[in-house]
Amino acid sequence: MQFFGGSEISPSPPVPTASGNNAHMMYIFNRNGVCLLYREWNRPLRTLDSNQDHKLMFGLLFSLKSLTAKMDPSSTEKGNLGVPQLPGQGCSFHSFRTNTYKLSFMESPSGIKIILVTHPNASDLKESLKYIYNLYVEYVVKNPLYTPGTPIRSELFNTTLDQYVRGLG
Repeated sequence: MQFFGGSEISPSPPVPTASGNNAHMMYIFNRNGVCLLYREWNRPLRTLDSNQDHKLMFGLLFSLKSLTAKMDPSSTEKGNLGVPQLPGQGCSFHSFRTNTYKLSFMESPSGIKIILVTHPNASDLKESLKYIYNLYVEYVVKNPLYTPGTPIRSELFNTTLDQYVRGLG
């Protein structure tokens, strides 16, 4: 069963747009900012310890979401900068690109945040992030041994995720 998009998880995920491993790292956060999963595939340089890295990434997301909501030209009610919004509420961002990486972001209705950092030339990854979220639901959320809010330790999820992400462009 697919939880984003209305159809079942198909054996054929979104087609990668290029060959090779262009994914650098991925984070999955819950709504409280707890990092449930952190994976690296092609991160050339480590500069921080993992705790600092997770806090900075979640802080970046929080700030960008607040900024985009504040700058939303279609809303007359801007709210206070820094006040969290419900998923799907107001203006949101999906990705940004620098000269060295592209950060793609998706937030589920339940507040799960998936961040994928790739090569700057990677194409739009919205469908890929939805597919990853559906893998998370199938292999983690539906697992009776998983306790919500704890780090993800599912070998089946990690293996399937690795296979999929290594093919992304």
